[in-house]
Amino acid sequence: MKLRKTQFIFLLIIIATLSRLIPHPPNFTPITAIALFSITKFHNKFLATLTPLLCLYLSDLFLGFYTINIFVYLSFTFVSLLGYYIGKINLYSVLLSSILFFIISNFGVWILGYPKTIEGFFLCYFNAIPFFGYTILGDLFYCYVIKLVYNYFERKNYNKLVS
Repeated sequence: MKLRKTQFIFLLIIIATLSRLIPHPPNFTPITAIALFSITKFHNKFLATLTPLLCLYLSDLFLGFYTINIFVYLSFTFVSLLGYYIGKINLYSVLLSSILFFIISNFGVWILGYPKTIEGFFLCYFNAIPFFGYTILGDLFYCYVIKLVYNYFERKNYNKLVS
């Protein structure tokens, strides 16, 4: 049985998505990795941009939907766009993606849950700093695991991966 390249990519994405459903530290999730991996590996960039959003949606069916999800989904749309322009998964793209997520999602937290003052704005971002560490660690971990696994099987020509 031959495993096609696209099937292999989807398998990695499904595994990473399921990992969002198991207990984990806050923001230590695979969605940035899925966004960057999809946008750099899929030829269809529309499908690549929808992939992390679909993963979020499917896992949110179990985790629940909240008003903040609008900002979370928006942030991953921009992460995909960033990945498209950078064109590869590396330290630079992962860290910029983490920062982009931090800025957009916490803007949503400020809008939805803090006083609309400069003090409220700074307090929101200050309170989010501990979560930012988990975001960076999770993004680095998942991006490099997905990248290493994919590269390993691509090099080994696992089951004659074809396009």
